[in-house]
Amino acid sequence: MVLARATQAVLTACDAAFTAPLGSDSLTAVTTGGLNTFFFIVLPMGAVFIVQSFTAQLKGKGDVGGARRYGFYGLAIAVVAGLASIAMIPLIGPALAIPYDGILHDHMTDYMIIRLLSVTAVVGTEALGAWYGGLGNTWMQMIAGVVTMLTNVLLAWMLIFGKLGAPAMGVPGAALATVIACWIGFAVIAIAFFRGWGVPGGKPTGPLELKKSELARVARFGLPNGVNWFLEFAAFQLFLNGVMPGLGKIALGGLMVVMAINSVAFMPAFGLATSGAVLAGQAIGAGDKDAVWPHVRLTLIVTATWMLTVAAVYLAFPRTILGWFAPPDHHDELIAVGLTMLMVSACWQVFDAIGLTLTEVLRAAGDTTWSAGARLVLAWAVFTPSAFVAVRVYGGGPGAAMGCLVLYLALLSAALGWRFKRGAWRKIELIEPQLV
Repeated sequence: MVLARATQAVLTACDAAFTAPLGSDSLTAVTTGGLNTFFFIVLPMGAVFIVQSFTAQLKGKGDVGGARRYGFYGLAIAVVAGLASIAMIPLIGPALAIPYDGILHDHMTDYMIIRLLSVTAVVGTEALGAWYGGLGNTWMQMIAGVVTMLTNVLLAWMLIFGKLGAPAMGVPGAALATVIACWIGFAVIAIAFFRGWGVPGGKPTGPLELKKSELARVARFGLPNGVNWFLEFAAFQLFLNGVMPGLGKIALGGLMVVMAINSVAFMPAFGLATSGAVLAGQAIGAGDKDAVWPHVRLTLIVTATWMLTVAAVYLAFPRTILGWFAPPDHHDELIAVGLTMLMVSACWQVFDAIGLTLTEVLRAAGDTTWSAGARLVLAWAVFTPSAFVAVRVYGGGPGAAMGCLVLYLALLSAALGWRFKRGAWRKIELIEPQLV
């Protein structure tokens, strides 16, 4: 799981590093455009993560055959998400014209229009990766992730700079490389799923027997998780597109570089948290809810250790790390503004580890609605207004804005810790009674 998530971090970092030599406009278009594209992915991706919870609990009950249906439910959500994203393409240019203009607007529009063609592949890969992960096979998502990463790195180098006979496409080339890589990675895990590769005990036989009631149950528990991610991300998007552009393109570019760097820390921690959730879900399915806390405790220790290590690296080598992504036309300026933001981001690593771990284990138990409500309140009532006031009213710089993000993550980790300790998750029945 760590390696699978790490490959996703490489996609972000790769595009940022490859486009940096093209200038600050190209760098900002790719990094900000990539994050804006995630706005269309985050809700269905969060929804299909619940597939892992169902699969893990059914695996714990010994019903691997019944778990197979949930992979198809996840794929159905991926198809709907892809079609909805394609329908939104005509609105991209006009929407981006509100906060951006000139060449930055044009580059970001081109990038996002192309990237939206990958939504079905990205969500589909997550759905099937969650399905395999629930069964205890985390290799399949890792293999798909490695294939996607290697393909993206090669194609980005070719299509951005015009290598090996390919046209030099610049920013659109970065987007096209990512789209092709995502579809190839999805093809790898989809072929394995339909052929039954990597399934404990072999491919289940017998009729599939898809059920509307089960799909409705997936939506019931999955959508709050997706809305959870979506609303939190929407608050960050408002901050990104509504607050940061007022500080100038260099500050915005610096923030996006810092976020790309932090994805290298976040994604492996996310993989660790997801692994702990798989073990917790299987314990719940086996009827041993007392075994959940030892899994959570160990996961917290490992994720916190990883995040603290990352924070130490940030503090020890900040200029070196930022220098890998600084564009030549604003090299020193971006490092100067990014230095403060990278230092502040070191402060939220432990809070992020706690929040990730507890969010994932609550999701594994089916406790998704409360988590969504907590993120909604804290993101929109604390983070967004505090960032706006700090930057727009009191004239705080990027460091003040990042400080508000640290406050949000600290409060969120405390709220999730309180929820887990209360034990409401013990009373939730995720699987339909007739399947017990």
